[in-house]
Amino acid sequence: MPSYEFNVLSSVVYHERLSKRNCRALIFSGDHDMMVPHVGTRNWINTLNLTITDKNWDAWYTGGQLAGYTTTYAHENYSLVFSTVKGAGHTAPEFKPAECFEMVKRWFAHKPI
Repeated sequence: MPSYEFNVLSSVVYHERLSKRNCRALIFSGDHDMMVPHVGTRNWINTLNLTITDKNWDAWYTGGQLAGYTTTYAHENYSLVFSTVKGAGHTAPEFKPAECFEMVKRWFAHKPI
């Protein structure tokens, strides 16, 4: 007998609910991810009907090197940052730990990625 029988087939409905609340979200993808390509993630974010704010596929850097691209979205009091990590696969922190740490550190500090 399984421990539970509840399976989440899609998280879209949860993010639709969150986009109506006062909160922030960070979504990131490795640009070499063959399981969930960043293009698919961008298409999924577009279904949330958010508005692109100050960054639209802008490059971000760490250690003087290109680390990926970022787009910021918002709807009322909700904000979402989508970033890619250059050269990273499906488990981006495994492939590019320094870049992912810098990205998350900036996001937690409310600094631009």
